[in-house]
Amino acid sequence: MLRAILLGAAAQSSLIISGLAVYGVRFPAKTVGALAGFGAGALISAVAFDLIPESQSLANPQLALWLLVGAAVFVVSDRIVETRFGKEGASGPLGIVVGSVVDGIPESLIFGIQIAAGQGLSAAFVAAVWVSNIPQALAPSADLADSGWRMGRMTVMWGSVVGACGMAAGAGYLFAEAFGSTGGRAAALASGGLLAMLTDSLMPYAFNRGGSQAGVWTVVGFAAAMASV
Repeated sequence: MLRAILLGAAAQSSLIISGLAVYGVRFPAKTVGALAGFGAGALISAVAFDLIPESQSLANPQLALWLLVGAAVFVVSDRIVETRFGKEGASGPLGIVVGSVVDGIPESLIFGIQIAAGQGLSAAFVAAVWVSNIPQALAPSADLADSGWRMGRMTVMWGSVVGACGMAAGAGYLFAEAFGSTGGRAAALASGGLLAMLTDSLMPYAFNRGGSQAGVWTVVGFAAAMASV
């Protein structure tokens, strides 16, 4: 179980690193947009080549249901953020943070389930999760820092996300030992939440910051992640 917790946290640790990097380096809007586009492409690749294949142990109606559940979790969570912070200012960046949680926790559940089941973890998938988290954290953190967030507050926010993901991996391990789950539902839920987040938050964010070049960087991110599978 400890191995699962550590793996779940380590795979998401780039969130903290990237979130704090904005206090030492000022990233131009075009660079942030390019990184967000790259991250979007890498995450699309993770859905297509890792999460969906993992969830194909489910019957198609069940797969579709859990995709919709994942999308609903993101939309409801994002609406809560919008209600708390308003449609302007921090709501856009925090929407991406919500997406990181909705995406990261099911991913971590899958890690824990795979470890408990003795399945080989895809090094490419773990690497893609780690790398894709860099722009996913960098983009909103840059805006939050500009809006007045201090380093301590940023550390607590991203540290909480990473800690939650580590605990989710441990929970996945315990669940698999008790019920022998394959992780298909968690993979489908992660896919649905991730696709909703990409459409609502990360890809519009990338275009707003990076312009038309964001589309090129999305393809680059997709191709780079696909090549590592």
